[in-house]
Amino acid sequence: MRIPTRKKPEVLSPAGNLRGLKTAVDYGADAVYCGGKAFGMRSAPKNLSLEDFEEGSRYAHERGARVYVTCNVLPRNNEIEAMREYIGQLKDTGVDALIVSDIGVMMMARQVAPNLELHVSTQAGVTNYQAANAFYELGARRVVLAREMDLQAVRDIRANIPDDLDIECFVHGAMCMAFSGRCLFSNYLTGRDGNHGECAQPCRWKYSIVEEKRPGQYFPIEQTENGAYLFNSQDMNMLGHLDDLIDSGATSLKIEGRAKSAYYIAAMTNAYKTAVNEYMIQRGFEDADGNILLPFHDRVIRPSDPDYGQGTEDQVMRNADAAFAGVADEGYDRAVATSDAPEPDGMSSHARSTRRKSNTAVEQIETGWKHAAVRPAPHVELPEWLLEETDKVAHRDYSTGFYYPEHKVTQNTDRSAYFRSWLVVGEVLSWSADEGGRVTLMSRNKIEPGQQVEFLLPGERPLAYIVPEDGLRDADGTPVPAINNPAHVFSMPCPHQVPINAAIRSRTKKPTLKAE
Repeated sequence: MRIPTRKKPEVLSPAGNLRGLKTAVDYGADAVYCGGKAFGMRSAPKNLSLEDFEEGSRYAHERGARVYVTCNVLPRNNEIEAMREYIGQLKDTGVDALIVSDIGVMMMARQVAPNLELHVSTQAGVTNYQAANAFYELGARRVVLAREMDLQAVRDIRANIPDDLDIECFVHGAMCMAFSGRCLFSNYLTGRDGNHGECAQPCRWKYSIVEEKRPGQYFPIEQTENGAYLFNSQDMNMLGHLDDLIDSGATSLKIEGRAKSAYYIAAMTNAYKTAVNEYMIQRGFEDADGNILLPFHDRVIRPSDPDYGQGTEDQVMRNADAAFAGVADEGYDRAVATSDAPEPDGMSSHARSTRRKSNTAVEQIETGWKHAAVRPAPHVELPEWLLEETDKVAHRDYSTGFYYPEHKVTQNTDRSAYFRSWLVVGEVLSWSADEGGRVTLMSRNKIEPGQQVEFLLPGERPLAYIVPEDGLRDADGTPVPAINNPAHVFSMPCPHQVPINAAIRSRTKKPTLKAE
């Protein structure tokens, strides 16, 4: 039995294999998206077999979560019939939705698997409500907006589409340098097709200039002595701004990372799920126990609302309009902007918002284009420990993507590596109340007496714990001075009950530039 669509914000987590799917569900994901062995946009993960989808769907449904399958490649002619057969196999596995980008595949899925929801991938490049409505008429029940959209664009789309058409937005993870992920760079340089899940990420490589008559002499493009990163985008992190995005009409909050580790999936799922719970409580939709107080609704003012367009525009919209009009800041006189006077600190007069000219005052039709605003509400305050969670996984420098025109994503010009200041040192295999409490674990990195570790707990603040001075044992029960053999079973005293599969992490002695 498939799980119906949620009536409140959905935390959508990635999974590259069956373990990742179960981890996401265990740590609170409302839905998990994953790829099969074919026709997905990520080929680096192992991905799931048809049997995995059956088991994963049962596991998720028993816990109230949903499973979405990516079929979002841009297929070639010789792949059409194979994709038709594959979709026919998927419909019987219990999954809830297919994520597609090609309109032909979408029509095929309606014929072959009419009971599956259709979600339109970000690769389709949905940037306006007309496109969203067109996909809705064709049978889509969700559109994943292009990552280039700012908050105002999200609101304008939400205000002009049916309420039962979901809007899915990225909230965390890697950003692609190409428009909505459609890129031929990898294909051109390496033969690995990014539109078939094989991207080599050459946009994050290091580049230098070579002058034609000076072969072998390399000149840095920017400030580094060994070259520069031309397209090396920052990672997205919207954890502290979820209220803005949910208020603006986002239905589903998507965490990027199907090639990431189970720990990454657990940590980021737990963080965003906790943040959404805080939102629901502080906005008055639920109490602290999760009981519903009011039906959830976003704060977007629709054209049918009496106060639509009545001067309720917000700072984000004004900043975006000012950027396009060549105004440095909201309070900056437009007359000054055209003079020789120096620009004040803030937005450059040459900055441009991500919205098109047709949205500006001078080029709109006479009847007037009115941006959808949101009804004001206090900012949702998240605890400090929660905001720190995003720094406890490997990541590039963070940004808020394109959501805020005055604070757009930029590129890293000093490194393309991940920054990691925490690492996983073990994984809980079991916990026993014997001897005052004892945890058995699979080691990943060194654990020694006096070391402070954290247990990552579903739905809770992580448990900080100091490793005791004695009581460490190997799998045979023999006392050991420290846990220093990776992939071996050990145990140690722990009076706090901790769940199976919980990650044990610790701050690194020296930050490294490595992924998970």
